[in-house]
Amino acid sequence: MNSRRTGAWSPEPANARAYTAEFDRFYTRFSRTYDILVRLFPIWRTWLKAGLPLIKGPRVLEVGFGTGYLVPQYAAHCEVYGVDINAALIKKARANLIRTGMRASLEQASVEQLPYQDGCFDTVLSTMAFSGFPRGEQAMAEMTRVLKPEGRLIIVDISLPRDGNLVGTVVARAFEAGGDILRDMSLLLDRFGYEYEVRAVGGFGAVQIAAGIKKSGG
Repeated sequence: MNSRRTGAWSPEPANARAYTAEFDRFYTRFSRTYDILVRLFPIWRTWLKAGLPLIKGPRVLEVGFGTGYLVPQYAAHCEVYGVDINAALIKKARANLIRTGMRASLEQASVEQLPYQDGCFDTVLSTMAFSGFPRGEQAMAEMTRVLKPEGRLIIVDISLPRDGNLVGTVVARAFEAGGDILRDMSLLLDRFGYEYEVRAVGGFGAVQIAAGIKKSGG
């Protein structure tokens, strides 16, 4: 069993709709800036790419794809679908895909109501987005629903460092102060019956990858 970091996890917002609307307004204002920053800062790109080696095709769903930075890096070998809540990010992602010559089916939708049938994806990927979902269990339930048995769930995001180090905790709390929700991903993966590993990939342990396999009976 994976070790657990004990600590004060973030409470989920009382008003999920207002929380999502605030994030939506932010990314509408700063979608272009966000796209530039992703490409300029190597450390952010490294965090985003941490899950790429674990992707298994042929059908992949990326939840919260932002401006589509990762899609061209795996779309050549997969049938790619994506959902994001923000229309400005989707527009920018589609433009970026046109420039790269890659194809993906991108839709505007909530992670809590994914527009796909049960068990239709080999991999569900989410990078630096899960901490912006107001209801973790509902998000995990939907991502699990659309994943095939033995399919892979890959989440890269901010959390409290598992060894409790001070610098990583400060990094995590800084993201929390900006609105991100710090969750015990091991607890969620256990609850939904995954075989999984959670490990640090950066940010002094505050950036972690949670990689799980959906059990056949799940």
